[in-house]
Amino acid sequence: MAGRRAGAGAGAGALLALLALRAAAHPQCLDFRPPFRPPQPLRFCAQYSAFGCCAPERDAALARRFGALAARVDAAVWAACAGYALDLLCQECSPYAAHLYDAEDPTTPLRTVPGLCEDYCLDMWPTCRGLFRHLSPDRELWALEGNRAKFCRYLSLDDKDYCFPHLLVNENLNLNLGRVVADTKGCLQLCLEEVANGLRNPVAMVHARDGTHRFFVAEQVGLVWAYLPDRSRLDKPFLNISRAVLTSPWEGDERGFLGIAFHPSFRHNRKLYVYYSVGVSFDEWIRISEFRVSEDDDNAVDHGSERIILEIEEPASNHNGGQLLFGDDGYLYIFTGDGGMAGDPFGKFGNAQNKSALLGKVLRIDVERNERGPLYRVPPDNPFVGDPAARPEVYALGVRNMWRCSFDRGDPTSGVGRGRLFCGDVGQNKFEEVDLVERGRNYGWRAREGFECYDRKLCANASLDDVLPIFAYPHKMGKSVTGGYVYRGCEYPNLNGLYIFGDFMSGRLMSLRENPGTGQWQYSEICMGQGQTCEFPGLINNYYPHIISFGEDEAGELYFMSTGVPSATTAHGVVYKVIDPSRRAPPGKCQIHPAQVKVRSRLVHFVPKEKFIRRTESTPRPPARPTTRAPTKAPRRSRPTPSPPVPTPRPARPTQRPGGRRGGGRRRGRPSSAGPAPSNGAVRLVRPAGQGPGRGRVEVFVGGRWGTVCDDAWDIKAAAVVCRQLGFAYAVRATKRSEFGEGRALPILLDDVRCAGDERSLLECTHAGVGSHNCDHQEDAGVVCSHEDPDL
Repeated sequence: MAGRRAGAGAGAGALLALLALRAAAHPQCLDFRPPFRPPQPLRFCAQYSAFGCCAPERDAALARRFGALAARVDAAVWAACAGYALDLLCQECSPYAAHLYDAEDPTTPLRTVPGLCEDYCLDMWPTCRGLFRHLSPDRELWALEGNRAKFCRYLSLDDKDYCFPHLLVNENLNLNLGRVVADTKGCLQLCLEEVANGLRNPVAMVHARDGTHRFFVAEQVGLVWAYLPDRSRLDKPFLNISRAVLTSPWEGDERGFLGIAFHPSFRHNRKLYVYYSVGVSFDEWIRISEFRVSEDDDNAVDHGSERIILEIEEPASNHNGGQLLFGDDGYLYIFTGDGGMAGDPFGKFGNAQNKSALLGKVLRIDVERNERGPLYRVPPDNPFVGDPAARPEVYALGVRNMWRCSFDRGDPTSGVGRGRLFCGDVGQNKFEEVDLVERGRNYGWRAREGFECYDRKLCANASLDDVLPIFAYPHKMGKSVTGGYVYRGCEYPNLNGLYIFGDFMSGRLMSLRENPGTGQWQYSEICMGQGQTCEFPGLINNYYPHIISFGEDEAGELYFMSTGVPSATTAHGVVYKVIDPSRRAPPGKCQIHPAQVKVRSRLVHFVPKEKFIRRTESTPRPPARPTTRAPTKAPRRSRPTPSPPVPTPRPARPTQRPGGRRGGGRRRGRPSSAGPAPSNGAVRLVRPAGQGPGRGRVEVFVGGRWGTVCDDAWDIKAAAVVCRQLGFAYAVRATKRSEFGEGRALPILLDDVRCAGDERSLLECTHAGVGSHNCDHQEDAGVVCSHEDPDL
C-alpha cells in the first residue's frame, strides 16, 4: 500500500458512490457540527467536494500546508509519500473528521493527526514514517518512530469502523451520507436544541420582521417575553395583560392568551395584534386587540394603546381557536373555534357551517389605515362579500378548532409553495387533520371529521362541497393536533419543504412532504435520534410531551414549544429548536446581522437545563419521563415587574343567561377532577370563608399527599416562590402563626424552608427534609399574593 497513490485519487470513488445509510453513522466535523456540501468544488481535497467538513477557504489552507511540507521533505521521499501526505491532511475535510481526530467530546484534546487503521500504518511506516515529524508536534510520537509496532499502535484508532482509510468503504457509514437519517421503521431522526425554559404554557413564538432577530414568546396567562438573538430574555415583560385574560390553573384549559401577530409594517407603525379570552360573570368572549410599542422602549408595549378590533361571544369555554397571521396580501387572518361543547350543537347545522356566524371560521380583515374611521375593513375580494346570508369577514368555513396555522414562505430558490396556508384542525372523537386553507372553501365540520362522516345527514347533503384534508390520523396516534410549519430556513437544507407538526396529547412529532408529481403528501414520523446521532455539543434528544405550538424565527428556522404539565400557571414550558444532524449549510451562508435595539430592561441570560439522554433506539415520542418533573428554574428577577394598566374594558354586557357556569371546556376535554395527580412541589392556598383570592394557608403536594409548611424561617422569598407557582406576579406578605387557620387534618411536610426567591417550587429551596419538623400546626405558614405591585 506504500505506493497506492501519489495524488488525490483512490478512495474518492468509494466515498461518493455509496449512498444509503444506517443509523450507526454519526458524521461530525471538527467544529462539533454536522458536515455540509461546499458551495463550490474543492481544488485540493477534491474527494470531499460533494460532502464533507471543508469550505474552499479551509481547502486552500490545507493546500498551502501541503506545499510547505513538500518543500521540507527530501525529494525522493516526497515522490513516494506525497499521496499519504494528501490523505492525512484531507481528513480534516472528511464528514467523519470528529471521529478521526477523537473530537466528539469538545472537552478533550484533539489528535494531531487522524486515527489510522493499523494495517495502513504498517504499510506506510517503512518509507514514510518521517512525514510525521512535519505533520505533528507530538514528541511522544517522534520518540516511537523507530518501533514499527508501537508507532502504529499509537496512531491507530480504537474504533475500527472509523479509522482511515477503512471508513471510506464502510457501507454502514456511507449509505445515504448527507441525507436525513431514518431508522428501520422509517422514522426520521432529528435532534433538538433548548432555546428557552421556565415558561408557563408557551402558546406562541413569533418575530417582528424588523431586522432585530428578536423573538417573542407568549404565555397563556397573558405575558409576552422578548428574547434577544443571543437568547437572553428581558426581565421586564414585553406585554402583560394577565389581569384581563381569562384562564385558570386547570390542566388543558383552552382559554387564555392565545395568539399574537406583528403588523407587516411593524418597523414603521409599531403595531401588533393579540387574541385572548375575556370573561365577566358567566359571559365569555374572545377579543382581538391592537397595541402599539412604547415610543420610549422598543421592548415594551404601551398598554394604554389597546384598541379592541373585534369581539366574538363564546357560548362555551372550549374551542376558542387562537391563531392570528398576516398574509403576503397584508390582511389579518383570524382563526376561530366552533364555540365549544361537542359536535357543534349550535343552530340547525352548527356554527361552522353557518356563514352568518363568525365562529368555526377563518376570517380575513384589513387593519390598514384604521387610525380614523372603522377599526377594520373587509377586503373586497373576500369570498362572501355581497352574500346577504353571510358575514363578509368569512374567508373559509367548516372549521372545528384550528390550533396553529402557518403560511409557507416558499422554496428559498424557486419560491414554490409560497403563500400556502397550513392548519391543524383538532378533531372530535376519531380523527385529527391537517388542511390547506384556500379562499371560500368549506372544510367540512360538522358534516365530516377527517375523511369520514360525523353528521351523516349533513354529510350526505350534495350542497356541502367540502374540501378533504391533506392528511388525517386516528386517535390511536394522538388526540389533539398542533399545526406546524413548512421548513424554509437556511441552516438545514435537507428539511426544506418538510411540513413538521405534532400532537398535544400523544407527544408525537410528525412530518409531511409533498410529491410534486402527484400532489400527494407522504407521512413520516419524527424520532429523537438514537445512539450518537444527537451527540453534538448543545444538542438534546428528548422533550416534554405536551406539544403546544410551533414557531419560526426571523431567519426561518423552526421551533416548537412543549410542557410537562399543561397548566397556565406551571412553569414547565420549554422552547426547542429543530436540528438536522445529518447535514448543515456551508459555514458563513446563514449568517445574520441583527439590527441593534436599545435595551432598557435587565437581561436574564439563558441557561439550558435539559440534557442529552444516551439510548440505543430512536424514540418516536418523548422518552418516558415524569411529566411532574420539577419545573425548569424560573429566571431570577431583581424585583417584580409592575403590572400594566388594565386593558380597555368591554362595554356592559346583557344580563347573564339562566343556569350555572359552564364547566371548564378544556382543550383536550378532560374535566379537572379526572386529571392527573398534582406534580411534586405543587402548592395550593386554603383560606377561610370571606377571604379574597391570592391569600391563604400554604399547602404543598409531596410524594402523593398534601401537607402544610411550618413558618420557621418562612419569609417573603419563600412566599414569592409560592405566588409565582400560582400565577401571581407579586408576593405581598409571608404570614406566620396559622394566620389563615390550622391544617390539622394534614401532615406537616416542610419545615425550616429557606429560599433565594427564584426557585421553581419549595422543594428546590433548602429545608429540613420532607416530613421532618419540630413544630405544630399553630405555626402553619401562609402567603398574600397579588397581581399588582404592592410598592405602587
